[in-house]
Amino acid sequence: MPGEPVTVNDVYKSYMYGDKRYEVLKGVSLTARGGEFLAIQGPSGSGKTTLIYLIAGIDTPDEGEIIVNGAKVSAMKEGERTRWRRRNIGIIFQFYHLLPTLTALENILLPMELAGIPKEERISRARRLLEFVGMESAGDKFPSELSGGEQQRIAIARALAAEPPVILADEPTANLDTANKRRIVQLLREAADKGTTVIMTTHDPELAEAADRVVRLVDGVVVEE
Repeated sequence: MPGEPVTVNDVYKSYMYGDKRYEVLKGVSLTARGGEFLAIQGPSGSGKTTLIYLIAGIDTPDEGEIIVNGAKVSAMKEGERTRWRRRNIGIIFQFYHLLPTLTALENILLPMELAGIPKEERISRARRLLEFVGMESAGDKFPSELSGGEQQRIAIARALAAEPPVILADEPTANLDTANKRRIVQLLREAADKGTTVIMTTHDPELAEAADRVVRLVDGVVVEE
């Protein structure tokens, strides 16, 4: 499963709050090579989450461009971005975002169903992913029956389910204890070693050390690489 290169060129993003405009990203440029594990490190409020949302095509920049494997995501219309994202991007959020009415297995199956993957292949792949994240016995459990670390491992399996070439992980360890933090980063490291391009945001320099490369973002600007 080859990864895809990600290029962010001179990207600006701001938001209006009331009658005031806040600049979040101020000319950010960076690249992630295919199959690379890139960590974006920086304090809260530095623009890390905004950058992840832009790369995923959930939002669009005010200026600049974002290109993933030759596709100019920043120029796509909303519906086009949604279809593209289902096939190309797996997202891991800080607060898991598992659907509470679905079991762990069903949460992993869902993105494959949306991507049109045949049922037999979906089930086989989901069980392999449960094994990959060390949750073989949790397939029939609901999110409320799992710990935070277990839910995040299911979220990683879900992100990998449709075999996207790019995984975006936004502070995936922020709410976990030390042992679970290391386990989550290890799983992301293993995904990158298998060829997936992984971009992870974190404020923790120790966790960033697992990446191939670290980019530091402060006040919406890349200050160190």
